[in-house]
Formats: sequence, structure tokens, C-alpha cells
Amino acid sequence: MTQSTYNLAESMLTDFDIAAIRRDFPILNQQVNGHSLVYLDNAASSQKPVQVIEAVDQYYRLDNANVHRGVHRLSQRATDAYEGARSKVRGFLNASSDKEIIFVRGATEAINLVAQSFVRPQLQAGDEILISYLEHHANIVPWQMVCEQTGAKLKVIPMTESGELDLSEFDALLTNKTKIMAVGQVSNALGTVNPVKQMTQKAKAKGIPVLIDGAQAVPHMQVDVQELDCDFYVFSGHKMYAPTGIGALYGKQALLEAMPPWQGGGDMILSVSFEHTEYNSLPYKFEAGTPHIAGAVGLGAAIDYMQSIGVDKLAAYEHALLELATDKLSAIEGIRIIGTAEHKASVLSFMIEDVHPHDVGTIFDQEGVAIRAGHHCAQPVMQYYGIAATARASFAFYNTEQEVDALVKAIHTTQELFA
Repeated sequence: MTQSTYNLAESMLTDFDIAAIRRDFPILNQQVNGHSLVYLDNAASSQKPVQVIEAVDQYYRLDNANVHRGVHRLSQRATDAYEGARSKVRGFLNASSDKEIIFVRGATEAINLVAQSFVRPQLQAGDEILISYLEHHANIVPWQMVCEQTGAKLKVIPMTESGELDLSEFDALLTNKTKIMAVGQVSNALGTVNPVKQMTQKAKAKGIPVLIDGAQAVPHMQVDVQELDCDFYVFSGHKMYAPTGIGALYGKQALLEAMPPWQGGGDMILSVSFEHTEYNSLPYKFEAGTPHIAGAVGLGAAIDYMQSIGVDKLAAYEHALLELATDKLSAIEGIRIIGTAEHKASVLSFMIEDVHPHDVGTIFDQEGVAIRAGHHCAQPVMQYYGIAATARASFAFYNTEQEVDALVKAIHTTQELFA
């Protein structure tokens, strides 16, 4: 870190009203093994502010009813809250219409929906699907399944030692056989921020549709799907301070209208007889059955909360925190940082010499520091580096400089125990 960058980081850490923010997250105010909790597992799942907790609580206390189907007051209020959350997601992503926002369980379900409803019907043996080496398993396995079902082939954009995509072969991988490109905006294992806008432009120039996995992006940066010009964008609520089991698929309206439903059931129909079923319009065609109404309400509250702080402001603070942590860990002998891309967000993966990452995670827990240890659902990335796992600290805007110091202290404690 240069002196000017360090000064910027120090300024951000000083100016951000972290004390006020942390008061909004009651779970942080607890002891773990006799230590104040230091929660650095945000890439797996983030904590929830009271504003989200109270929004979900209020729904269940006052408005609990099914949506779209009731004429009574509770159903009307539940429907208004549910559809209001959809509008908030549309605004959050800058989509053109609420019809382009489909509520799903999370990014995983959204990718599977696109794979089975949009991609599979148009695939033939020999066609290709393009992903990258940095993908989460959720953006690998659904495409492998479609390839097994159709005889298509999976192609992979390679990576470099720094944890960045090796785009030297990218143009050659985009061919008339490529039926979709599906790439993550931010790597969950390394924190690498991929140049998805430039990659999308090249794919679209050849008429190739694009899906972007934004699960690790939306908690940490402003996303504009119209500016990206992607065809599909997916994310999970639980990584951006919302409840688990809720997420969203953005899809361009013309594509969604042409796609067949993925699941059948209530609410995705206009009429049903034993001879014929007429499907509902967007977005309900893809929302079969009773949805996770409370989750959608919580997601809307999480969006309100992030926007009340300012997404750009929280992103700058997190980046300053990541830079500070990277600088401090780089100065510790016996630490190997895995993933040193120029552009990163939130994630710091590392290894302590001669200590298995699972042992690191266990010792850290005894110190009250919660990190993730494992392959992070990105086994190809681990295989590239010739390792089984890493220890991963991942930051959110409620983390502090003092918690970075606690991370460093836990590393020293671990090294002393294995000396």
C-alpha cells in the first residue's frame, strides 16, 4: 500500500460513523469464548440490521397473509409489501421494469432457472457454454448438468497466478457455438473484481447472451444492469443483509417473455383445465407457489438500509478496510495471501505456513474471530493453486480497524501454538 493510499484508508476509517452502524447489528454485541465477537465471514452470509429484523417481524405480527389472491385487508397489505420490495430491487439494479425482477431463493436457483428455461431448450450437441475458472460451484454445476442433458460442451476462461482472469484467450473462446456466457462479477474465493462490462460488450458484439452472478458484488458496489447490458443478473439476499432464502433474477423482459416456465403451480397461471393451462404474465410466470413473502419484505428493507448509508460510501469504507488488512497481513512472516488481483472487493484469502486452514479456523474461533476455512465452493480455484483450502476473512461495512487488529492477533496466536 502506498503512503497516499494508506492515508486515504485512514481517512475513510476515521470518517465513517462505524459506532452508529454497529448499533444497528445486535448480533455483533456478544462474547464468543470469552472474547468480543469479530465476524469476518461476510462472504458466506452477512449479519442483519435491526431495520431488516423489525421489517420481517412487523410483517409476521401485522400483515401475515398470502399475496395476490385475497381481497381481505391483510392480503392486500402483504401484496403491497411484496410488490413494493420488487420495485425496490428494480431500482437497486436500475432495471427497466418490475416485470424484469423475479423473486427466487437465491443466486443458485436463479442460475438453474436460466439454465433450464432459457439455455437448455436451444442447445444441441456440440454447442458451448462459457464460464470462468473463478466461478462458485453454483455457476459451474448447473451448466454441467445442462451439458450432460444436451451434449453441449463447457468451456472455461483461464486464470492467472494473481487470481485474475486470463483474457488472452477470451476472444477465441467466443464462437458461433457459444450459447451463453455466465461469469461472476466478484470471486467469492479471492475477491477478484472481474471486468464484466468489457467482457459483456465483447460477447454481445457476437450475439452471445450474458448472465452475471452478482452474489458477491451487490453487497459491495453499485450495480446498473442497463449499463452492464447483461441479459441476466442474479444475486442472493443473505449476502447483502437480508434474510436467507430470498434473492432475485433480473432478466431482460423480451427474453423472459419468450422463456417457458421452470416450475408449475399456483400463481404462475391464468387458467387451468385438464386440457390446457394458460400461463400468467411476467413476473409471476416464474414464481410458482406461495413465495417467501417475509424474505422479500426483508430484502426490500435491506436495500433501504444500504441506500440510506450510500452504496458508494460503504464500498469505499470496505475497500479501505481491505487495503489495511492486506497491508498488515503482508507484513507477517509465514503468511501467503491467495489472490492478489489489482481490483478486489471484501475478501482476503490466506494461508499460515505449516497450519491447515481448518485448524486456523478452529483456533480463530477460540479467539472470538469468525472466518471461513475451506474451498469456499470454488474447488477449481483451489486446484489451480495446488491447495485444498484457504482461510478467508471477508469484510462488511460494520467491521472495524480494531477487528483487523484482532485478525492479526489471532494469526500470531496460531503461529505461536504451531511453533
